Amino acid sequence: MARIRIPSTIVILFVTVQTGFLLFMYARYSSFTPQSEEKPSQVHILILSSWRSGSSFVGQLFSQHPSVFYLMEPAWHVWVTMYQNSAKVLHMAVRDLVRSVFLCDMSVFDAYMPWKRNLSDLFQWAVSRALCSAPACDSFQRTDITSEMACKTLCGRYPFSKVEEACKTYRHVVIKEVRFFDLKVLYPLLTDPSLNLKIIHLVRDPRAVVKSREQSVKALARDNGIVLSTNGTKVEDSKYKVMQEICRSHVQIYETATLKPPNFLKDRYLMIRFEDLVRDPLSQISEMYKFADLSLTPMLKSWIYNITHGQGPGKKKEAFKITSRDAVSVSQAWRNVLSFQKIKKIQEVCKGAINMLGYQLVDSEKEQRDLSLDLVLPRRQNQFSWSSFNPKH
Repeated sequence: MARIRIPSTIVILFVTVQTGFLLFMYARYSSFTPQSEEKPSQVHILILSSWRSGSSFVGQLFSQHPSVFYLMEPAWHVWVTMYQNSAKVLHMAVRDLVRSVFLCDMSVFDAYMPWKRNLSDLFQWAVSRALCSAPACDSFQRTDITSEMACKTLCGRYPFSKVEEACKTYRHVVIKEVRFFDLKVLYPLLTDPSLNLKIIHLVRDPRAVVKSREQSVKALARDNGIVLSTNGTKVEDSKYKVMQEICRSHVQIYETATLKPPNFLKDRYLMIRFEDLVRDPLSQISEMYKFADLSLTPMLKSWIYNITHGQGPGKKKEAFKITSRDAVSVSQAWRNVLSFQKIKKIQEVCKGAINMLGYQLVDSEKEQRDLSLDLVLPRRQNQFSWSSFNPKH
């Protein structure tokens, strides 16, 4: 049989053309096929709020869920270590710490706790059910509802390395923070491909916040100084300068998230009012859980009912504790406790936030004391024109 000889140059040319054709077809096909963006396996939730706004309670709604790894205000360590700086200066350090925690990289705490440490060295560690149950602590099961006191007694001596070990076993990582005053500071986290971040923005009537803050004046004095940039000097905020900054921050966060927000914020921001939460807990909690891709369990339903249907508003010494209380009474207590002179001053410095967030101003002490007058406006009546704005870009 005769053999046909094909010059090597022709072979090379043929292979080159064929390769070019395949590359052309691949490029053409790829241009019509959307590239799949794989999301991180974990869901990251930031509960964004301010002091004395009910954020510890909301944090517990997530902490007690068996699928959630929760930490309460890890940025406390940043502020305690660098207290001579302003909140604005500390934003970056706080953001970096929060990112590392979301990624279960607890080596970030080395800068703030350089000594050999246990679980008990982490701020408010015992309010985290995840740090009170396996694998962080062997005394409780993940499905248990844990208490801070029992956890402190049984789990405090476990090594700090258990924090990272436990974090990596959960699908949801939830952090509660009161030390962000500008939503734009969080943009790098919202656009970070290694994170799947959603933000729950919790707000509360500023008048109720002031009433609650007055129960915790000394505990908040150092934080007040950082907010007001006093170079480490503690402040008691008798003139409501800190409240003015807090109200301004809530307005900024809400406006940024609702007035022509960037595309990456779509479906990743939820605003919740504390008053709506305590009036209709299961409905509001179901909304938050749906937003966070969680399901409400029968045990959690029972616990939520008990924790919101206690007797009375709670004792002063329980200001930072999650105990069973009459939650609706707690939300209205300011109307009987604060003087009308104080109310007028608070309304003066926080008028914009009160109006924007859907609370009714009072013009007299009679209106303030009249509990039949509802000062929490229905959300549907408080939607500004930009709230329904649907950006097409």
